[in-house]
Amino acid sequence: MSIVTVQLGQCGNQIGHEVFNAISSDVHGTHGLCSKKENESYHDACKERFFSEEESEVPLARAVLVDMEPKVISQTLSTAAGSGCWKYDDRSHFCQKQGSGNNWANGYSVHGPRHQEAIMNLVQKEAEKCDRLSGFFTIMSMAGGTGSGLGAFVTQCLRDAFPTSFILNHVIWPYGTGEVIVQNYNSVLTLSHLYQSSDALLVHENDVIHKICAQLMNIKQISFRDVNQVIAHQLGSVFQPTYTAEGGSHYSRNPLGDLMEMLVPHPEFKMLGLRNIPQMPENSLAYSTFSWPGLIKHLRQMLIANAKMEEGIDWQVRPPCLGSSVPSSRSTNKPLHFNTSIANLVILRGKDTHSVDLGSFRDPSLYTSWLKPQDAFNAWKTPRAFNKYEKSASLVSNSQFLLKPLDNVVGKAWNMFASKAYIHQYTKFGIEEEDFLDSFTALEQVISSYTVL
Repeated sequence: MSIVTVQLGQCGNQIGHEVFNAISSDVHGTHGLCSKKENESYHDACKERFFSEEESEVPLARAVLVDMEPKVISQTLSTAAGSGCWKYDDRSHFCQKQGSGNNWANGYSVHGPRHQEAIMNLVQKEAEKCDRLSGFFTIMSMAGGTGSGLGAFVTQCLRDAFPTSFILNHVIWPYGTGEVIVQNYNSVLTLSHLYQSSDALLVHENDVIHKICAQLMNIKQISFRDVNQVIAHQLGSVFQPTYTAEGGSHYSRNPLGDLMEMLVPHPEFKMLGLRNIPQMPENSLAYSTFSWPGLIKHLRQMLIANAKMEEGIDWQVRPPCLGSSVPSSRSTNKPLHFNTSIANLVILRGKDTHSVDLGSFRDPSLYTSWLKPQDAFNAWKTPRAFNKYEKSASLVSNSQFLLKPLDNVVGKAWNMFASKAYIHQYTKFGIEEEDFLDSFTALEQVISSYTVL
C-alpha cells in the first residue's frame, strides 16, 4: 500500500526531501548485507510505498509540497531532480509569494481557507495515483506559521476528505531556547488541533536531534541539513519494509495501519516518540561492532529512563516492583523519572535478528495496568540491513516521554496568555481568546491522562 506525504512549510519540505533521499539510497544501496533473494523481496515491498515507478523514468515521490513562499520548494524540487535517483512530480506543489510571518492564525484562518481547494486537489490527484492508499504522512514544524497553522488546517481537510485513511503527523518540536517569540502559542494551537483530526503524532525534538549531531555524529558546525538527515534516518528505519509477524514470510504492506494498530490503543493517547541505535558517523561504521544483547539492553534503559540517545543514560532508574502498591495509588509509588509506557514497538534490522531475545520489553512493570503486556509490546524484524548499519534497532514508543516538554510549552504559553502578550496578532486573523482557552483545556487533558498512567 502507498503513503502520500504532505510536506508543509520550510521545515516540512526540507525534512521531506531528506526522508525520500534516505529511503531512495536504502533501496538502491548495495549494503543490504543479506541474501539476493531477501534483497529482491525487500525491493518489491518498497516499490509502491513512497514512490511511483514509471517505466524508464526515475521514481517519482508520492508527495505534495506546500509552502507560502517559493524559495524552499524550488530548491527542493531542483535538488531532488539533480540527484538522478528520484524526483518530485513537477505538478505536485503549491506555493505563494508571501509567507505566514510565523503567525499560526495567518496560516490557519487566512491561507488555509483561501487555498484549500488548490491544495486538496493536488492531494486528491496523488491519492488517485495509488492502487491502494494506506494513508497520509504529514511533515511540519510546530513553531512557525505555515507548517503549523496551515498544517493543522490541511490535516483537518484530510480527515474530512479521507475519513477512513490513516493520518500520521510528523511534528518537529521547537528548540527550548526559542526560534520565534510566539512559538509556544503556535505549538499549543497546533498540538490541540492535530489531536482532534490525526490518528497519531510522531514527535522529534530539535534539542534532542541537535545533541545527537554533536555528541554521536561528532559534527562541529551543525546545520539544519545535519539535523534533518538524522531525523530522516530514524523515520526511514521505521517505514522501510519489515516482517510484522513472528517468522513471517511476507513483508508488511500497510505500514501506517500496522503502526496505529500496534501503538494507539486509545484515542486519548496519540503521542509517539522514536529512538534509534546505534547512530554514528559513516566513517566510524567500519570500525564498530555491535551485539544484539548490548543494543537491546541500551534501548530498554533508554525507554524506562526516558533517555533520548544512547549516551548519558541514567542506569539507576529501575521499573517499579509490581504488586508493591494498589493500582489506584500506583502513580504515586512509582520511582522518580520512570517512564511508563502504553505500547512499544521494536524494529530490528540486520543479521541474526531471528535470535534476538526481547523478553525484557515484555516486562509488565513497564506498562500501564489496563493493557496486557502481550498486547502492549510488538516486534518487527528483517535480515536486510538499513543504511549501512550491520545491526540497528528502533523503538517507537507511546509513553510519558513528552510530559515534561509538553508541560513546559503549555506553562510558558499560559504565562504569556495571562498577560495578554501578542494576543492581538492572533485576534486580527480571527483566532479569539476562547480558541486559546479551548486549546489549553485540550492539552491539559492530554497531560493529565499521560500523568496518571
